[in-house]
Amino acid sequence: MVQLRSLGANTAVRRAQWRALGLSEADLEKPKIAVVNSSSELAICYAHLDGVAKIVKQAIREAGGVPFEVRTTAPSDFITGAARKGAYILAGRDLIPSDIEAQVEAAMLDGMVCLTSCDKTPPGHLMAAGRLNIPTLLVIGGYQASGMIGEDHIDIEELFSGQVADRFGKPMKHPLKEMIPQAIRGPGVCAGMATANTMHCVVEALGMSLPGSAPVRANSEKMLDAARRSGERIVQMVLEDLRPRRILTEGAFRNACAVVLAVSGSINALKHLQATAVEAGTKVDIYAIWRELGGQVPILSAPRPTGETRIEDFEDAGGCQAVLKQLGPLVDTSVLTCTGQTLAENLEGVTVADEEIIRPMDRAISPGPSIAVLQGSLAPESAIVKLGIRGSRLDRFDGPARVYDDSDLAMRDLAEGVIKPGEVLVLRGLGVKGGPAMGGGASATLFAIDAAGLADQIAFVTDSQLSGLCLKGLTVAEVAPEAAAGGPLAKVRDGDRIRIDALAGTLDLESPAEVLARPAPRNAYHTDAPGYLGIYRRDVQPMSSGAVLTDLER
Repeated sequence: MVQLRSLGANTAVRRAQWRALGLSEADLEKPKIAVVNSSSELAICYAHLDGVAKIVKQAIREAGGVPFEVRTTAPSDFITGAARKGAYILAGRDLIPSDIEAQVEAAMLDGMVCLTSCDKTPPGHLMAAGRLNIPTLLVIGGYQASGMIGEDHIDIEELFSGQVADRFGKPMKHPLKEMIPQAIRGPGVCAGMATANTMHCVVEALGMSLPGSAPVRANSEKMLDAARRSGERIVQMVLEDLRPRRILTEGAFRNACAVVLAVSGSINALKHLQATAVEAGTKVDIYAIWRELGGQVPILSAPRPTGETRIEDFEDAGGCQAVLKQLGPLVDTSVLTCTGQTLAENLEGVTVADEEIIRPMDRAISPGPSIAVLQGSLAPESAIVKLGIRGSRLDRFDGPARVYDDSDLAMRDLAEGVIKPGEVLVLRGLGVKGGPAMGGGASATLFAIDAAGLADQIAFVTDSQLSGLCLKGLTVAEVAPEAAAGGPLAKVRDGDRIRIDALAGTLDLESPAEVLARPAPRNAYHTDAPGYLGIYRRDVQPMSSGAVLTDLER
């Protein structure tokens, strides 16, 4: 029988505090489980989680545990990304594990169930699981319903691109005022394989949520049943002493990378996986795994924005479990999962409901890589490009740079026709130290490139992140080191030629010696930031290290 760590802190005063909350003397001897709830009335992504928390807590009680609901910050790109061009978004991710630590670890609770929803909570919860290393399960919050205008499906992707197109005066099939009420018709995360649903699949592929959890319709009986079963299972995990670091192994990380590549998911998964690996105390190099697997893993399913498959159809075809099944020998089925069984045992009996939606390896939609990690004289550490389906966009480019330090100026020049076909639009100073930015400015710039009709005629290179909804033209993001850290991007001037070969994995300057010999602008790309943002900018590690706040060596 495992020794509950919470019992070691059951002082008289602590017992009095909990008895005053209504706990019985018998309750004080039971496993004590945190139900980490990021519910928020600010954003629809989290609006339904209070109801989910009730289900999880009741299941924990019935399984013989005592639940304690705790709250954390809840970053939501389209809401809390309003200030400073998204500066609070990625920074908000790193508040989550620290917030959890300051409550769950400080109280010496025995385990936790994290209600995970929008883009930054899944990695934040995974990072906390790795850091605290107490039995942990994640409950997937699900994706939002969307609507129709006539025969046309309308969701957040159409609305996001549509508002940029409207700014450029581009003719639209439907007015924005008609699209707004149809794009989001209920709680949950953005539809499509953007960052949230990608990270939901990552959670399951890592073995940190119950099988069959992702993706899932928000508030569906399937989702609520997973919440109930998670409440039951976490109590058993505590009694089994099944901790995250036994699950978050190199094999598990390789499986998650393979799933993201197979569904052409969000590029943001790389840094979130790297951050999780760091917090779990491993030496796993996600970027090295990506370079190795990229050419081996074909695209087996193409949910939007890569293809036209809707996320509902992907779920109905079998979701993450079906992808793992179809990947066959490319996944490590010996890894342990939160069920207490191996992935091989979890996949027994799994079938693929629609092999046109989630294809077998011998009928892949496209060869890989769907996402490539680049290196070269312009990106000595790394850069990332999402290619999607082979041939759907340029994968090579050679042209002169047109350099911008401000996304608004770049969009102005796009609207006025200043940027010409054949050029490489460089947008810098938006990395984690320079912004620190989520990519609101860079993402809008990319949609502006598309609205200007230049997506297939220019390349776009930036040290910023991008929204998981972004897939236009040849776009290289997260160039590292970033400009604010003195990376080569800071020294590029108008007219310098840049060469991109995504399939070869290179991002180079034509005359690197000449460019690199230039003095770097001193503090040119640092943006003054108050409070927490200032702390974040000072301490954050490079994007290629997961953009964690501390370089953990545990």
